[in-house]
Amino acid sequence: MGLKGFVEGGIASIVAGCSTHPLDLIKVRMQLQGENGAPKINPAPAVQNLRPSLAFHTTSLSAPGSIRVPLPQPQAARVGPIAVGVRIVQQEGVGALFQGVSATILRQTLYSTTRMGLYDMLKKKWTDPNSGSLPLTQKITAGLIAGAIGAAVGNPADVAMVRMQADGRLPLAQRRNYTSVFDALTRMARQEGVASLWRGSSLTINRAMLVTASQLASYDQFKEMILEKGLMRDGLGTHVTASFAAGFVAAVASNPVDVIKTRVMNMKVEPGAEPPYAGPLDCAIKTVRAEGPLALYKGFVPTISRQGPFTVVLFVTLEQVRKLLKDF
Repeated sequence: MGLKGFVEGGIASIVAGCSTHPLDLIKVRMQLQGENGAPKINPAPAVQNLRPSLAFHTTSLSAPGSIRVPLPQPQAARVGPIAVGVRIVQQEGVGALFQGVSATILRQTLYSTTRMGLYDMLKKKWTDPNSGSLPLTQKITAGLIAGAIGAAVGNPADVAMVRMQADGRLPLAQRRNYTSVFDALTRMARQEGVASLWRGSSLTINRAMLVTASQLASYDQFKEMILEKGLMRDGLGTHVTASFAAGFVAAVASNPVDVIKTRVMNMKVEPGAEPPYAGPLDCAIKTVRAEGPLALYKGFVPTISRQGPFTVVLFVTLEQVRKLLKDF
């Protein structure tokens, strides 16, 4: 019975992950926007020389008495999720929206199968046999434990997925051009060492704990509240409502960690050169300094847009898979 929960959760997660992969790719591209556009310190700011209003003779730009006014620096345009998606299709083709989908399948197989199965196992174990209820705190605890273990197992596929999704934004000469998730994992281990497969693992684990606890626990809680108050019957409408609410909670809780995770995993470390980020905290500090605090919520719209449908597809598919496997 315990193994069955892993199988059901894995199948549902793979279906949900593949169906929402384009939104996840757009989210990753948005999270990396501005990373290479950090403001550089110039020896002297651009200035415009204004002559005093009563000056009658043309003088050189550095003439005494001229007024030096700093020129406004151009600001990088902010690009939304729709524009990012359109640009990807125009520049890389429609197929680019599914770049890295093999890594998504492996990630869901390792990460989501583990977290879904463990969460279901812990939930059944801790549920009061008499009342059939489980307090929210214990649901959150189950989510934290399941998410941490699942993330540790699936981190290599997560790194490969981020790199494959981000590759199209790089100049042709700098692209990694992984042909598949297995090519990515093999080349990373050979060129950067086996430890590179767990790059950003602390962030992956933290994010997974937040996502699993907020997504699965809040879904159960919202669903119970809807049914207890008699707002809706137990059916597709309840599942969709609870799923979108859970997706929003998960997006708010996890987005800052997700941005840092994406950047740390995607950073290119040249042999003998100092890496762009010394670690997650260094990445967070540099990101906030260069782009402002709101940079930690880059990709938030596609994150919500993905989390909602992902959770809906996940739980609707899960219910159907459970029906198919009920006799096993």
